[in-house]
Amino acid sequence: MNILLTGGRAPATLELARAFHRAGHTVFMAESLRGHLSQPSAAVKANFVVPAPRQNKEAFLLALQRIIVENKIDILIPTCEEIFYVSMGQDKLPCVVFSEPIKKLNTFHNKWSFVVNAIGLDLYAPETILISNQDDILHAYAHWRSLVLKPVYSRFAARTLIMPPLKEAISKLKFDSPWVAQEFLEGQQYCTYSVCHSGVVHAHTTYPSNFTAGQGATIVFEHVEHPAIFNWVRTFVRENNFTGQIAFDFIQTPQGHLYALECNPRATSGVHLLASNPLFVDAFINPKPGCVTPLDKSTHMIAAAMLMYALPAAIKNGKLLHWLKTFLSSNDVIFDIRDPLPFLLQFRSIFSYLALARKQGGTPLEASTFDIEWNGKI
Repeated sequence: MNILLTGGRAPATLELARAFHRAGHTVFMAESLRGHLSQPSAAVKANFVVPAPRQNKEAFLLALQRIIVENKIDILIPTCEEIFYVSMGQDKLPCVVFSEPIKKLNTFHNKWSFVVNAIGLDLYAPETILISNQDDILHAYAHWRSLVLKPVYSRFAARTLIMPPLKEAISKLKFDSPWVAQEFLEGQQYCTYSVCHSGVVHAHTTYPSNFTAGQGATIVFEHVEHPAIFNWVRTFVRENNFTGQIAFDFIQTPQGHLYALECNPRATSGVHLLASNPLFVDAFINPKPGCVTPLDKSTHMIAAAMLMYALPAAIKNGKLLHWLKTFLSSNDVIFDIRDPLPFLLQFRSIFSYLALARKQGGTPLEASTFDIEWNGKI
């Protein structure tokens, strides 16, 4: 089959390209970032530079249409936040698009509506208050002694405020868009990633979040069996009749209570764990009964992020030995001796994020989604 992937800047997308290539499929890549991570990969037959979806959605969709027609694409698999722009125009794209329509995706991407949806299914999520004005902030602080504030639309926990003093919260929230307040919960954080068809989970992994880039993006991955989390995910997917890639962040308290914090209806780093199973790609294009899980029990990491983000944090927090042990015992997800160029050239995209972050006054993580992120505007 001819597979078109978007979002080639992400390590998870590179992993998908390699997995489909190993399975005998022909992989094409469409990206708005020049010199992206996946661009030099031997797994990709052809790369196409497309307009930035956030800045020019219609031109982006027209470019995808041309690529699909000219290369006889069978299935388009969006991977990063460009999925929201793809889903807005998927009826006009002449191939199978592995995504739900935008209204359904928004229900899960929006942190308020996700909690409402989960609670409506009798699934556990933290008690949440929608914050639209200063009175809502005061109500939240009257309700909880310790809380977390985050925008309804955000990624990587880039703007999340963890237990901020009331004065800080009032000064930082500008109400240009809604936020949510949730009770702060102590515990072990977990991430999941699943591939689903018509409400059935066909591939799944759960991994603890112990090392992160910034506050939210997990960068070390080790599969664990967690039946309670899998049952939560399976129920959510079934009751919403979901098709596509979907990921969740969970926290389990010391008392054993499990809560889903938020949802990402797209690819995430769990791909790196599942790609070791040769049946993984079938979960996308030819799902069979049962659920594919990781075969490789080793630990994986994004080595560059471990050096840039986790190492300084480990030194600051007195956890250098833990970091060193993890770094030395984990496999870098980008390095592949059969496909070395993405590893050797990865700093091209990293430097572009650094330059863009400096220009915009943000962080490199925020810069990495500048042209693809979606914040609710349809």
